[in-house]
Amino acid sequence: MAAGGFCKLPNGTVVVALNLPSPAADGPGCVRVLVHSANRARALTRLRNLGLRAVYLRGNAAPPTPDEITAVLHHPDGLIWRTAPDNGVVGSPELVQELWRPIRALLRRPTART
Repeated sequence: MAAGGFCKLPNGTVVVALNLPSPAADGPGCVRVLVHSANRARALTRLRNLGLRAVYLRGNAAPPTPDEITAVLHHPDGLIWRTAPDNGVVGSPELVQELWRPIRALLRRPTART
């Protein structure tokens, strides 16, 4: 089961954070996905509509940090990702420097070269 959580903002919207296995075959092992939406159900629906069908949020074990909330609120799509730390270990230097990316970069299919 994927770790995740949510945070309700003062304006009534919700930021949902999920650690998921990478949908790309050659991508990173695990990714942290952030979704800004009107409510939790709509946030999960946005992910399911992108092809991530088995996405569920049970509990609030890994809610988004304030920095993650700021990042997703400032992104025009409100749906971003980056690689997740292995085994919950936070603080490795390469992860601190990694930038958030739009979800289309994760789901993009490699083009066939001829």
